[in-house]
Amino acid sequence: MDTIASLFAFITTPVSWVIVQFHSMYGAIFGPDTGWAWGLSIVSLVVLIRICLIPLFVKQIKSTRNMAALQPKMKAIQERYKSDKQRQSEEMMKLYKETGTNPLSSCLPILAQSPFFFALYHVLSKIASGEEIGVLNQSLVDSARQAHIFGAPIAAKFMDSPEKVEALNASLTDVRIVTAVMIVLMSASQFFTQRQLMTKNVDLSVKTPYMQQQKMLMYIFPVIFAVMGINFPVGVLIYWLTTNVWTMGQQMYVINQNPTPGSKAQDAYLQRLLKNVTHHSEVRGRRRKNIVKLIVAKGGDRNEQERRFVTGLAKAGFAPQADGTVVKSDTITAEAEGGAVTKRQQPKRQSKSQRQSGGAVGGQHKSDEAPSEPTSLEKKPQESVEESKPNRPSRANSGNTSRQGKSGQRKGQQRPKHPSSKK
Repeated sequence: MDTIASLFAFITTPVSWVIVQFHSMYGAIFGPDTGWAWGLSIVSLVVLIRICLIPLFVKQIKSTRNMAALQPKMKAIQERYKSDKQRQSEEMMKLYKETGTNPLSSCLPILAQSPFFFALYHVLSKIASGEEIGVLNQSLVDSARQAHIFGAPIAAKFMDSPEKVEALNASLTDVRIVTAVMIVLMSASQFFTQRQLMTKNVDLSVKTPYMQQQKMLMYIFPVIFAVMGINFPVGVLIYWLTTNVWTMGQQMYVINQNPTPGSKAQDAYLQRLLKNVTHHSEVRGRRRKNIVKLIVAKGGDRNEQERRFVTGLAKAGFAPQADGTVVKSDTITAEAEGGAVTKRQQPKRQSKSQRQSGGAVGGQHKSDEAPSEPTSLEKKPQESVEESKPNRPSRANSGNTSRQGKSGQRKGQQRPKHPSSKK
């Protein structure tokens, strides 16, 4: 670790200068040799660095979201060109370029913090050795060596020997208790930050190996921090615990205000937006109007959470507009509540046999309901048919009829045979 820290020695002077400036401010309040003055100086260093890294954090959030959304397309490319690795890489780069996604953007905040982290580690190591570094002269180094946080010097480590801890005017028990508590808090904050991202701000409709990798990292990162933490000075633990808490709060704000489409966070945000719109009868704020505008522009491509939001607006009597506003509409309210009054009920589709027997059944119902004498138009065809029938069947017909009855064939008049058929 000392070798790595020495590689970032070029930035130790700026880091030490920032710590000295904050120490002079807090030293006037709490005293120059107190742990509060030096501890808050390190916390303020973290806050200053993280404020400068906010643009990179925004890029990280967008990159992580885009990477999660691109996983199905990436998987399709891998399966399509699994035998051609070069073509696969070309298609991947083309996909990244079309969507404006940089796979390395998710690592930018960590990479950007690394120089400051190792520079601080280098400064605290020199303080533990009683050596000057950067703008920290001997008097400031001696003051930092006397600074204790809950009984543990800011330059002490969990793995330090009892002799080294006694040289810093502290006990090994106090150092190990304080460092152990900080390591646990540091690992827990890292776990909660990753868990918050996976459970609330992930598109639930996307099931890819990328999501499984993120779940694994949720458990691996805290273990890595716990193992590395036993070799960190108390000041570095303060630094890393502060940056984890900052990341957790910053991510919580982003999730609540700009959630990933299709996630639980988006559903919660749209429900809050729905209550706000129904309470004020309008969409307040430019950012909220942009959200409504995007939902309207999607049309039929809305996800489940967005469709639920639009339906909720309709039930409340509001129609979202293309400019992000809403208008009051009683018609939309009626349609959202069921639409049974305005929509005509379609008759049930009948089968072929039901349609063929419909006339007879209908006639039977009509005769049952209102029996009446047949009209002259109804009598005339019936009478003509009866008059056209002969009173007595002919001898030939009677013979045919008796023979058909004996052979078990159907009785009645048969269809005449075709002249070309054989007898």
